[in-house]
Amino acid sequence: MSSTRETLRPTGPPGPRRLHVSSNLVGGSLGLIGLVIAWQIVGATAFPNSHVIPTPTAILTSMAHDGWSFYWPNFRTTFSEAFKGYVLGNALAIAVAMLFAVAPVFEKPLLQLGVASYCLPSVAILPIFAIIWSGETPKVVLAALSVFFTTLIGTLVGLKMADPASLDVVHAFGGGARQKLTKVRLRAALPSLFAALRIAAPAAVLGAIIGEFIGGNSGLGVAMINSETNLDITRTWGIALVATGTAGVAYAVTSLVGRLVTPWAPKGVR
Repeated sequence: MSSTRETLRPTGPPGPRRLHVSSNLVGGSLGLIGLVIAWQIVGATAFPNSHVIPTPTAILTSMAHDGWSFYWPNFRTTFSEAFKGYVLGNALAIAVAMLFAVAPVFEKPLLQLGVASYCLPSVAILPIFAIIWSGETPKVVLAALSVFFTTLIGTLVGLKMADPASLDVVHAFGGGARQKLTKVRLRAALPSLFAALRIAAPAAVLGAIIGEFIGGNSGLGVAMINSETNLDITRTWGIALVATGTAGVAYAVTSLVGRLVTPWAPKGVR
């Protein structure tokens, strides 16, 4: 039996999709390595004494000197604020989009409010949030506001992409707007929803960091302001790299979850 299985096992080359994914991974890795090498050369030659653009080796040395005890508390605070805002903003956006699907009469006025919230400048409304709330609440609210509109539009577009024939079947069996939502629209909206969540993940990190500019005891934004005040350029770059890495990991994890949950969706959508 084992020999039969070995005989029937396909031995051809990997499929085109696997080759495409592998080539993208290799290309991205080579591009990142090339960028780091170019950064090292420019920092060491064009700006050797200005300290405006430190080399990657100098940044890594500074990060190693600061150690885990410096970066971990700041990362933990920012991640907590971003995660809470991410959950709050996305949950509210999905709920509002579902309300639009069940009761379309609310779509136009509430969507206009969503556009207004997206157009509000974070720097202008942040002091108002600081007056209204205390502690980490202003940062969480700003992170939630940063992701709300993106997820709202993504969910709304996905809900409207439901198969008309499936909706007609539900209607023929006596189903109303709620049944169409739960049976057809939600599944159809998943690819578009995860595409929006993927974009919203780095936005939540950015919103939390901007929120920390008003002050606090810890956080990547607070640490960045302090390092800039002390003219510690290398540490500032190190904090920026940690913030960038956090946003990149959040994007990658959300993308992976989207691919696992929606394997039927085209690659460009999920």
